[in-house]
Amino acid sequence: MSFSGLFDLPWWGYIVVALVLTHITIASVTIFLHRHQAHRALDLHPIPSHFFRFWLWLTTGMVTKEWAAIHRKHHAKCETEEDPHSPQILGLSTVLWRGAELYRAESKNAETMSRYGHGTPDDWMERNVYSHSVYGIAIMMIVNLICFGPLGLTIWAVQMIWIPFWAAGVINGLAHFWGYRNFDCTDAATNILPWGILIGGEELHNNHHSFATSAKLSAKWYEFDIGWMYIRILSMLGLATVKKTIPQPRFSAAKPVVDFDTLQAIVTHRYDVMRRYALSLKEIYKEELSKLQADGHKLDLRAFRRWLHAERADGVPAVQYEQFEQTLSTSPRLQQIDAMKRELVQLWARSNASREQLVGRLQDWCARAEASGIRQLEEFSLRLRTYAA
Repeated sequence: MSFSGLFDLPWWGYIVVALVLTHITIASVTIFLHRHQAHRALDLHPIPSHFFRFWLWLTTGMVTKEWAAIHRKHHAKCETEEDPHSPQILGLSTVLWRGAELYRAESKNAETMSRYGHGTPDDWMERNVYSHSVYGIAIMMIVNLICFGPLGLTIWAVQMIWIPFWAAGVINGLAHFWGYRNFDCTDAATNILPWGILIGGEELHNNHHSFATSAKLSAKWYEFDIGWMYIRILSMLGLATVKKTIPQPRFSAAKPVVDFDTLQAIVTHRYDVMRRYALSLKEIYKEELSKLQADGHKLDLRAFRRWLHAERADGVPAVQYEQFEQTLSTSPRLQQIDAMKRELVQLWARSNASREQLVGRLQDWCARAEASGIRQLEEFSLRLRTYAA
């Protein structure tokens, strides 16, 4: 008589077990490795923190320092030649199907570990137990065999491919290639779905890249981040402390003259500022683009409109960029509001300007907007005066 394991389940029971076990692994990655270790968006009590470390050792063999270091480097070097796993550089197919290989290769980069791996666990357990990946996954295989017999091997195999495919492949690949964007962040990150359930909330990747230190990955009312739900439960139990979430804009009465507090509020809520800027000028964009079409300008209007709304021209092919610039020069109103937009972006772009200089630039921008003769710019300037720190 063959051994069928300690638990004799119906066929669907094994599927449920596999889904539950892999979901715990996903939750461990997003809560512990990603939000807690890599970005310090929350503090965890030692009990859940050690449970997550132990579980990840059993189910993935990933070393905390390696994962955090590689992910931090990804944010620091995103969509460049130094990005460990950018589909924009390496190709979607490479990252989607060989994401785990890219992770292992980068984990051997001593410079990456030294520069980006700071602050991760370095206790006796980490050095003598959790750094030995093969032991954990071997123990998991044996436990599965004892519990579920030969089918335990199938469950174990699913556990072993779950993170390499969904996290290293889909999130690092597809979520930098296809999806929708709430925020015009500097890289290509997208939200794959508005419901972050299967991959623990990581589906909301554009939100994360826009506000990397937020413990909550959902931003819109229709988005759901199951990882955030678990964090809230841990918080209510006194096992987690949230440090940061996506900032929500606050408004007050319009100030006669913008000051440093206004500047700080605008920089903090820059994505909201740019969204409102595009919305407020939507009517002008439509009118001017219609005129361009009527005048016989042959260009990709959809791409041109997207370029007008974007903060930067990154990623626009040189030939198309020159065409856009030439077309823009034929519309004084479009040229003016585009130049004003670029000046706004410079307020939060990296520069050596002092605080006083930046405030002066903002005051000058508002004065010129209100004297422009363009009603929408005047109204938007007044709106800027209401942003509160």
